[in-house]
Amino acid sequence: MATGIWPVSKVSDRNADLVPAGVEWVREMVAEFDPEANAVVTDSGKRIEYDYLVVATGLHLDFAQVEGMDVAAIGTHGLGCVYPSPTAAEATWQAMNAFRQKGGRALMTLPATPLKCAGAPLKMTFMIADRLQQAGTREASKIDFHSALGNIFSVPRINEEVLRRWAELDIPVTFNSKLVAVDIGARRATVTSPEGERSEIDYDFIHVVPPMRAPDSVKNSPLSWQEGGFAAGGWLEVDPKTLRHRRFPNVFGIGDINGTAKGKTAATVKKSAPIVAQHLIEVIAGRELSLVFDGYTSCPLLLREGSALLVEFDYENNLTPSLPMIDPLQDSYFAWVMKYRLLKPAYMAVAKGRV
Repeated sequence: MATGIWPVSKVSDRNADLVPAGVEWVREMVAEFDPEANAVVTDSGKRIEYDYLVVATGLHLDFAQVEGMDVAAIGTHGLGCVYPSPTAAEATWQAMNAFRQKGGRALMTLPATPLKCAGAPLKMTFMIADRLQQAGTREASKIDFHSALGNIFSVPRINEEVLRRWAELDIPVTFNSKLVAVDIGARRATVTSPEGERSEIDYDFIHVVPPMRAPDSVKNSPLSWQEGGFAAGGWLEVDPKTLRHRRFPNVFGIGDINGTAKGKTAATVKKSAPIVAQHLIEVIAGRELSLVFDGYTSCPLLLREGSALLVEFDYENNLTPSLPMIDPLQDSYFAWVMKYRLLKPAYMAVAKGRV
């Protein structure tokens, strides 16, 4: 949507159609977890007890860490962000489309926290270059990528491949440069170095990728990691191979909330949901857990309209292609078709537990 390929209607559906028969849908948010008492408390104050719990809260987009950021302004003043909602992604395309008519300076960003779909900032960068090329304004434009990390992707081979391609596309990368503020009206961003040195960058279009963390309900609960690298973000403390909580054996986690080295994509949910379901059945039956999750993650990495890389990998950063005919480091029209034509039906099949 954010690059003008899909309308909102292409990616939206009714949650009610995804609730299995016999399941009571409590239409309230969980505000508090009390795992010692095997209970949750909703935002209306309702207390619900459980025997077993699967935590699938997703994550929190921490826009508060970017001073001046206003989600309501996405689509105006050259401001884009694909993450908040389908309508925000559509508004991002409006801003990008206006920008490409004349060209100018595009500022693409990446925070230092774990991300849902860590490939999205890279896709946006490839696609804005493609859209400028289509509009005939690429030569009149400059694209800069600022990463708060020392890389742009956690898998070394993919990181190197993307950087190689960006060098060919004349997209320079500034590492260890963290977006901390935006002046939306002035179209000016502020970034900081690890030493705290602040710099201002004027832009015509910016793609803001906010830092991400666990929702407060998990972050402030006993379920979150209490120490280690995942503690600061408040991520759910699960065993990476079983997705069972490390301290509360009747609790499992799935999706973006898990404090694991990889796996905040729909493809991860596709691979891990059957494992969590099987393990839950085995715990209820008093049996040993029989399956191991390898951290499988997949990212169809768009390069331009009509071409993509089908990137698949595991916890150990091994490339794990599921289709032998597709080289994960080679441009592929088929990978594009998978993203363009097959993603929604596959996603809906996963959401309905059919894959």
